[in-house]
Amino acid sequence: MIELISNGIRCAFRNKLRVILTVTGIAVGVASVVLVSSIGNIGVSAINGELTGMGMDSLVISASELDEDMLSDVKNISNVSDAMPLISKTTVCSAGNENYSTMVWGVNEDADKVIELEVICGRLINRGDVSNNQRVCIVDEALAQTVFNRSDIVGKDISVVLNGEELEFEVVGVVKNGVNMLQNMLGGFIPDFMYIPYTVMQTQTNSYKFDNITVRLDESEKSGETAAVIKNTLIAKNDTVNVENLLKQKDKMNNILGIASVALSGVAGISIIVSGISIMTVMLVAVSERTREIGIKKSIGAATGYIVAEFLSESVVLTVIGALIGIIAGNIISFAMCMAVGVKYIVDLKITFIMLTVAVAVGVLFGAYPAKKAAELNPADALRQE
Repeated sequence: MIELISNGIRCAFRNKLRVILTVTGIAVGVASVVLVSSIGNIGVSAINGELTGMGMDSLVISASELDEDMLSDVKNISNVSDAMPLISKTTVCSAGNENYSTMVWGVNEDADKVIELEVICGRLINRGDVSNNQRVCIVDEALAQTVFNRSDIVGKDISVVLNGEELEFEVVGVVKNGVNMLQNMLGGFIPDFMYIPYTVMQTQTNSYKFDNITVRLDESEKSGETAAVIKNTLIAKNDTVNVENLLKQKDKMNNILGIASVALSGVAGISIIVSGISIMTVMLVAVSERTREIGIKKSIGAATGYIVAEFLSESVVLTVIGALIGIIAGNIISFAMCMAVGVKYIVDLKITFIMLTVAVAVGVLFGAYPAKKAAELNPADALRQE
């Protein structure tokens, strides 16, 4: 076996230019598949993290009226880890003469238990802020950078328009939230976020109800059952209650992203088939060039199986070398792209194994006919070739 591989390497590199061109074609095809698959998998993982940070691993309750009693009822239901009131409004904020599109969220002291809020500077909204209707806010890092060109803006004032009136809020904290990556990638499409005590929004809008109640679960697998229990519990107080299971929406999105990734990988994989055809062409040329050599080997007793194995090993060596170069190149490009958008890079060992397996299969499949043709040469005819 070692002798065959060694001989395959020696024979493959007889014509260095031809080898370089052939290996390059295979490397490009494999790199394309690795790149598409890696970026697809990393993208799905990153988007899942963003969706989780936005609260997509939760249930959202909506109704014509939601109040503190209903919030308390929800918190007492089995499998509910935590629940918080949520009021939202798209508006503008300003500091100086510039206005900035902003999504303002009215939350309570449990916000960080339901959505992802990582404190960079200062603190989060606390129970005292909610109870006393304090005009304080926490902002995401993107908003801080947009308005003040720095992250630490604790103590600064930001004006916000609520219900037609401009109010000043003191910044008590700056956070990284669950949509920072999407904001960076889709700048201008996703507004910056600001969080204020929900009681301030209620006072300003003269409404003491909630827009929604967001629920975080202990066990996501039981989301359907828990949603039904919540609806049955609250429907006695409000017959318009609706419980939206965001986990199911997230699963649907994952399926769509997975299908898209597989489809793109399949399209990229066509180039590997094209490379396989070039392997067959190269090996047929090699058979033609080495006809006399094959005749000499057969005349001194080389078995048909040995000739087949020799040419197959040469074909496989070319495809494996190309695959290894393609895998390395694909991972390097994937790493660079992840660094550019600030996403953690993960080496996909599964796709590496698959590509090496495919490379061997392509080498065997497209090298089989040239190897068979070489093995079937008549020694006498072969020896007469110049």
